[in-house]
Amino acid sequence: MRRSRIVVSDDDLAVVKIVKANLEAEGYDVLTAMNGTQALQIIEMEPPDLVILDIMMPGIDGLEVCRRLREWTKIPIIMLSAMSNEADKVKCFDLGADDYITKPFGSKELKARVRALLRRAEATMGMPDQPSFCKGLLKVDFARRQVSIAGDKVNLTPTEYTLLREFVLNTGRVLTYSYLLNRVWGPEYWDEREYLYVFVNRLRAKLEADPEKPKYIMTVPGIGYQFQDS
Repeated sequence: MRRSRIVVSDDDLAVVKIVKANLEAEGYDVLTAMNGTQALQIIEMEPPDLVILDIMMPGIDGLEVCRRLREWTKIPIIMLSAMSNEADKVKCFDLGADDYITKPFGSKELKARVRALLRRAEATMGMPDQPSFCKGLLKVDFARRQVSIAGDKVNLTPTEYTLLREFVLNTGRVLTYSYLLNRVWGPEYWDEREYLYVFVNRLRAKLEADPEKPKYIMTVPGIGYQFQDS
């Protein structure tokens, strides 16, 4: 079976060595870059299954690398940063990142999040029994993993797509925060409710005519969310 390939980019050589060693011990193929330019070149030449980017790098920083990648690929992206405030996380997610790890971090946390994100990306390859879902102007083509509004393609990251698929396959049901976090992110994320808030807002911004007055993804205060069936 082909081993998953991961690109790690950080200007701190010590961090690169530690991350590379830990991931290779888990059986992954790891390619490394010391700056954003190198990372973009490697990713283009040898497309990986996952990318880990430090935010603060000389020249092209991790945020810009993430933005450029999202122009042409849905490769899962984990951002690394010494900054832990919510605004920094939201900025990363808004640029299309799938996860965010705050430095310093432990090897167990890193490996767990890598496994969870690769598992999540692989899950999007599965096709439900129904070939597609249509509601109003929204269409989800499970066979092609494509989403469109009024015929116009909507670009979603792997995590955004997985979350939307969970919603549409459970149309009309109230899905709790813990259920969604477990199903979409995995049990490692049971207390990361902030992730849900950010990604639901991102889906609304991409799918709703007026994100402030959603017609698809409705909030059930204190419980979770419900994808409307009427």
